[in-house]
Amino acid sequence: MGPKSHRLTQGKPAKLFGFAKFALLGQPRQGARESTSETKGSLGNGKTMKPVRNTLALMAIVLAGLATTYAQDALPSWNDSAPKKAIVAFVEKVTKEGSPDFVPPEERIATFDNDGTLWCEQPMPVQLFFALDRVKALAPQHPEWKTKQPFAALLEGDLKGAFAGGDHAILELVMATHAGMTTAEFEQIVKDWLATAKHPKFKQPYTACVYQPMVELLVYLRGNGFKTFIVSGGGIEFMRPWAEQVYGVPAEQVIGSSIKTKFEMRDGKPVLVRLPEINFIDDKAGKPVGINQHIGRRPIAAFGNSDGDKEMLEYTQGGSGARFMLLVLHDDAAREYAYGPAQGLPDAKLGAFTPALYEQTKKDRWTVVSMKNDWNHIFAFEKK
Repeated sequence: MGPKSHRLTQGKPAKLFGFAKFALLGQPRQGARESTSETKGSLGNGKTMKPVRNTLALMAIVLAGLATTYAQDALPSWNDSAPKKAIVAFVEKVTKEGSPDFVPPEERIATFDNDGTLWCEQPMPVQLFFALDRVKALAPQHPEWKTKQPFAALLEGDLKGAFAGGDHAILELVMATHAGMTTAEFEQIVKDWLATAKHPKFKQPYTACVYQPMVELLVYLRGNGFKTFIVSGGGIEFMRPWAEQVYGVPAEQVIGSSIKTKFEMRDGKPVLVRLPEINFIDDKAGKPVGINQHIGRRPIAAFGNSDGDKEMLEYTQGGSGARFMLLVLHDDAAREYAYGPAQGLPDAKLGAFTPALYEQTKKDRWTVVSMKNDWNHIFAFEKK
């Protein structure tokens, strides 16, 4: 059989197959008894066996048609273009027993970047929006922020001035807003914020601004025996509280950047306290390191969207056997955003897909997805 489809993993085919059987073989039990009796009493009679053979043949045709429909509908938000065909072909060859490219289920590891690959990262990454709101919430406790950068600029609404300090400014914001509490307290803060915060352009919860085609891909891969992991430069404890609900990826399969924690007893209870010190940066060359530390297996498929994912795709391709590497190109300003600067698209401070990376995709035969041309839907909330 071919790879399981998105719908097949959710139980719908069972109901449809049952309906087909009901329609073809008759409704009540009496009809079933009559067919059985006819067969038993006429094994040597070709004429009386003919209706049974015809029924079975018709059922086989219907089931084959349904199976074809499911295979075609495995990724319904993807246009029937080269990227979708490449994904399906790859899954078919690594899941078909007897195929020279067959990969045992335990080795079917697929890794996904998050920002810009699974959900929207513009006009800036969601975690930065979270940090900005945290600065505003904590400002009354920090009067010194009124004159200290980048906090002063943020409190005045000057985002450009706040981020003029580059990575150092971002790091300072994260340290000030993500540390000083227990891991459980931070998890609740993240959940509370996501429950009310909305994307400035789409006016939807951030967790609704996930790419429907990629959600379908996650389901499709898991339905074919893959284990899916998030490997992101974002904070590991920022993503874990909601990743399973939104992507179906459990907390233990989320890999990301982290700050240090320490064990303490508070009010007689053991807790982990988040410290204002960097522990690990899971970006660029850090991604293969994080994969090795957390997974212990090299992926056979990797998905990203920017220069920050290059090393993860290179590491994936470096293994033996069939491999699949894919990058998402944001070229749809109407439905989402358009940025590169590959293919002459506008430049992006964060999440850049550079011309050099684009050239590498051609040299190394990586698949590039055009949001504009290869996805018929980007978000689930789009009008159909």
